[in-house]
Amino acid sequence: MQENIASTKANLIAAQSALDFSKKGFELLDKKRNVLIRNLMEFMDRAKEIQQKMQKIFKEAYEALTVANISLGINEVNEVARSIPQTTEFTILTYSVMGVEISQIKYEKHDIIPYYSFYHTNTALDVALQKFQQIKYLLYELAEIEDSVYKLAIEIKKTQKRTNALKNIQIPKYENMVKHISEVLEEKEREDFFRLKVLKRKKIRKASSSHQK
Repeated sequence: MQENIASTKANLIAAQSALDFSKKGFELLDKKRNVLIRNLMEFMDRAKEIQQKMQKIFKEAYEALTVANISLGINEVNEVARSIPQTTEFTILTYSVMGVEISQIKYEKHDIIPYYSFYHTNTALDVALQKFQQIKYLLYELAEIEDSVYKLAIEIKKTQKRTNALKNIQIPKYENMVKHISEVLEEKEREDFFRLKVLKRKKIRKASSSHQK
């Protein structure tokens, strides 16, 4: 449906400018979407690798923990578990990817410090502690990735809506406007040219008649 806009050269220039702006906006948003999708896919590949590692380490950790529970007793293992302090060894930073704030967990890996007496424990508990320590660091990475994937997915959805609006609504609207105004102006030019030719012929005939008299 054509908007009720006067078919003037000024409106044609304005419509062409709006069309060019919309096309550039679409190109920029399309590039942004592609960058975001590429980053999202990279994060998902990393998440898959980490999950595979965690699955293997979890299996080894629980096997060692089962041996510790059997050899030491569940109560003794629970006492050791309660003696382990809460983790506070990380900080959360952020960086920007195409305007999206991505979280980054910074931490340093430390050697395991025993929180219990070796006299009352065995190797199985040491192995379990070591494996769960590895899982803790992998969880840091996985939490970072899952948060990033969530934020990127939301931004991709927003960007997709904007690109669709430009591609399917704004750009066709201004293309039709430019086409309509151009056609009307061209028709006016043809009519004006035809009228000028008619006036010129009349003037020539009139001049010729006056000369003959």
